[in-house]
Amino acid sequence: AAMEAREPLRELGGALRAVLARVREGEPGEGREPFELPRFWDALDQTFKVTSQEATKLSLAFSGSPLTSAEDCRKLSEDVQNAILAVATVYYWLPKGQGTTLRKMVRDATTEVVEGMIQLTETILSAPLESLSQEQLISTGGVWEACEQVSNLPRGDFHLFAFADNQAAVASALAACLGVVKDALEEMEHALVEGQDPYSDIMEDEELGVRGNRDTYWSEADRKLLSSCVGLMKASKACLKKVLGVVKAYGKADSPEQIAQLDDLADIANEISPSVDELALSMYPPVNELAVRLNAAKLASVLKKVLEITKTSHVCPPSEEGWVQFLTDAVDHNMNKIKNFTQGQL
Repeated sequence: AAMEAREPLRELGGALRAVLARVREGEPGEGREPFELPRFWDALDQTFKVTSQEATKLSLAFSGSPLTSAEDCRKLSEDVQNAILAVATVYYWLPKGQGTTLRKMVRDATTEVVEGMIQLTETILSAPLESLSQEQLISTGGVWEACEQVSNLPRGDFHLFAFADNQAAVASALAACLGVVKDALEEMEHALVEGQDPYSDIMEDEELGVRGNRDTYWSEADRKLLSSCVGLMKASKACLKKVLGVVKAYGKADSPEQIAQLDDLADIANEISPSVDELALSMYPPVNELAVRLNAAKLASVLKKVLEITKTSHVCPPSEEGWVQFLTDAVDHNMNKIKNFTQGQL
């Protein structure tokens, strides 16, 4: 009888996986009625809350004796499935025209909730019958956290908004990139402190004997080259900071054109942090000058694209063009120095 009571849960797992596949691959519906962003957020909030409550009920029902009857289990499974279908349905309301950056954020949040619920269902199915396992506690908490994500979506950071639009989503994405670049820059500046051995925390001197090994330290020539690379990393940080500032100050998501410009900006700015990381990795000894030069050139071209797209978009009134020009010059200046230092490499 106990096994039979769990049958609906097995079916539920299958149904949830089908929803997950649709959310991952599906295209949004271009609804017939006019789309209203505040209504969308209210509905999404509501469906995430209900899902969180259903996860709690399901988990409690399988947290020990008395055993849940097949009938109760069927009812619980249905409620969970309906809650998840409601979440997916609301995600489908969000039209493409509202911006791809915003849609990606909502899709990621929705996917996490569905995945969390699948995980919880599987945990219950694989646990011994009469006990509440640690895994089940963790999985239930996972669903709660995923459901709370919706209140942490961009509008949480931007109190001007009662709800998030693509401007808030893009600002949030830029802020995340800025955080990564700041960390990479700090790490590199720390490693480059004059005379410091970049591997000092990894290797003990005694093991290596004489420090004649070119592979573990920077020569004077390396340091000259790397200081221009750090210059390029600083320009990356300044660029993201400034672009984030103008997106917050002037960004609008009222027209399709504005929404598309913001998406373009987010797409190219997203390439900055991986490019900074690649450059940083190639800067550790033994320095391969050609790799440094190529990675620096890649980063420089991404930065110039970001500045170009900023300049031609609605977030850049004439009053902001000065810093765009200044940072463009800074990128060129550092890149030219890197080219001079690595001339022998090409």
